[in-house]
Amino acid sequence: MKIRKLLSIISVLFIFGQMSVFAEAENNFSNASVSIKYHNRTIFYPGDAEGSPIKVHITIKNNGPETLRFKLADDRSFSLDFNAYTVKNTRLEQTSKLIENRTTSQTVYFREIALEQGEEYSFIENVKDFLKIDEASVYYLELFFYPELYKSNYIALKSNRLTLEIRPSPAAASSTYIPVKNESLELLKPLDISPDKVVEQTIIARQKSLWDQYFLYMDLESMLERNPTLKKRYASVSADERVRMLQSFKSDLMQSRIENDIIAVPESFQIEKTSYSPTEGTVTVIEWFKYPNFSEKKRYTYKVRQREGYWQIYDYNVVNLGTE
Repeated sequence: MKIRKLLSIISVLFIFGQMSVFAEAENNFSNASVSIKYHNRTIFYPGDAEGSPIKVHITIKNNGPETLRFKLADDRSFSLDFNAYTVKNTRLEQTSKLIENRTTSQTVYFREIALEQGEEYSFIENVKDFLKIDEASVYYLELFFYPELYKSNYIALKSNRLTLEIRPSPAAASSTYIPVKNESLELLKPLDISPDKVVEQTIIARQKSLWDQYFLYMDLESMLERNPTLKKRYASVSADERVRMLQSFKSDLMQSRIENDIIAVPESFQIEKTSYSPTEGTVTVIEWFKYPNFSEKKRYTYKVRQREGYWQIYDYNVVNLGTE
């Protein structure tokens, strides 16, 4: 009886000891903060992690007077978690690779990092390496960082929350792949050509009324959102309704009901200047429009960006240069 009572006392002391150690470890990170922001704010789509990444810039900061030490695993699945919730508070599933990494017996390699007061440590991760994002929707994204690595009694530091909007895949919504002819099974596919060639082909397609080719390098979503009213509505509807809005917008363009400048047919044109970085660029074009009694000259500036391995026109502006 006395032995059983003694064992009970030892067990209770052990549990309190464990709780005390855990509480002390938590206090060591009370002055640490974790924040996230988008590394390259752009349009996000569903799909694979490599072809359509969502890169987030993660920063760990020491806000206290003492040196902050934490572990960072080479395999980031043992250092952090991304959580994403819908407006109905439904949580996205983790990727099978993340689950497999954590359930497979293996050695976890890590570095110990020390930060003095006010110092920060930052790195970039792809959200899609952690979460399965297969549907267009609006999510709320947050991060949990594990300074002592992911394990049974882990300590977690929670980040700020970001709004993550996933738009319908352009392959499904904006005619990235469309038949060349109704009777043909051949598909048009965008090529990895330079921004000036993208603009040139788009203008020529419009001159010849080849609508399939005209829309091939056009980011219809961004074009639609040039209209504030349409943009507000587009942001508030479901993924299926967005697809219908894009199809209606394309139909209105083809029938010259909206955006007259972008669908105007020039008699001739000359590319004036092209400048671009690895992801963004502009192409300036002089275009001449012939009317019965005069010709009009305009300067078009097409804005392009790299998406899915090719350049897309996503915006433009026009300056009238007078008549000739």
